[in-house]
Amino acid sequence: MKLPASARFATICVHAGQEPDPTTGAIITPIYQTSTYVQEGLGQHKGFEYGRTHNPTRAALEANVAAIEGGSAGFAFASGMAAIDTVLTRLQSGDHVVVSDNTYGGTFRLFERVRRKFGLDFTYVDTSDLDAIAPALRPATKYLFLESPTNPMLSVTDIAAASEIAHRHGVRVVVDNTFASPCVQRPLLLGADLVLHSTTKFLNGHSDSVGGIVVARHDDDIEWLRFVQNAAGAILGPMDSWLVLRGTKTLTVRMERTNANTMRLAEFLVAHPKVTRTIYPGLPSHPHHGLASRQMQGFGGLISFDVGSLDRARAVLGKVRLMALAESLGGVETLISHPAMMTHASVPPDRRERLGISDGLLRVSVGIEDPADLIDDLTQALA
Repeated sequence: MKLPASARFATICVHAGQEPDPTTGAIITPIYQTSTYVQEGLGQHKGFEYGRTHNPTRAALEANVAAIEGGSAGFAFASGMAAIDTVLTRLQSGDHVVVSDNTYGGTFRLFERVRRKFGLDFTYVDTSDLDAIAPALRPATKYLFLESPTNPMLSVTDIAAASEIAHRHGVRVVVDNTFASPCVQRPLLLGADLVLHSTTKFLNGHSDSVGGIVVARHDDDIEWLRFVQNAAGAILGPMDSWLVLRGTKTLTVRMERTNANTMRLAEFLVAHPKVTRTIYPGLPSHPHHGLASRQMQGFGGLISFDVGSLDRARAVLGKVRLMALAESLGGVETLISHPAMMTHASVPPDRRERLGISDGLLRVSVGIEDPADLIDDLTQALA
């Protein structure tokens, strides 16, 4: 089953990297739950030697997501954080990284409490302000690390323009595309050099797998990522690879419903008298609405809104019935969380305050339920 070169996005999601099983003709890639492979003779094997180094299920996922993102090769890891950490292994002590200031709390923790002690340096700037990027670059800067939209403030960076600035200074651009998903945004096609995901989120889409993936387009990055994936061994297992493959097949239809549902909820929240602030790139009131309209296909499945205080946030979280109070995002079910005490608890309070992550801020990852039921749930919780 050869995918035509002219295949469009939804078709790529369903078919890329996947061939019918040569033994049985099974249309779904099997779960190759094996640790090793029998060799026909010394140095004679069928392309697979050991489970950490190669696995056919993982290889199918890596080819699938690489095609979805428009990259040359993909490398799947045991978590999104393992994927980010592997990208950092390209750097050496003394190297510098410029990072979107409203980066995910786990990324901030990895950079500040783990990688800084090994000699890497990090500067955090508002990358949605293009004028802030070049002044932050140094001779030692190797990466511009972007999140767009950011977590949880949903700030949007012009990836093409930011990439142009970075490339003029010999800096490679890494984009964490987890919040958008490749259905909404493909950074490599906008000029980025590396794109990564927590596959736990929209790519898997069913809240039953934890993983991460990096997609690259340069040969030197691909060679290094392949080496480190095997050398460090933080690989995605075959069962999780299969679960994400199942998820990417429905990515397009899930994101279409999620985008529509999220817009409905955003319009409800922005008009609600007990909500002091609603943040969603799809709203004309969002400062980056125009950029998001040009750069993204849909505005994604995350909304943040502020109810004014920690006590009011607790009240809402205690009253929701359909929405589940839980970390993570990107599943078919709607989740609600409190960033200051959950996803961004590792970020110092004064830094959270500067970023706008108040104690009254709530974040919703909108699923594919009937939007009227989600609105009913928030109506009674806010009441």
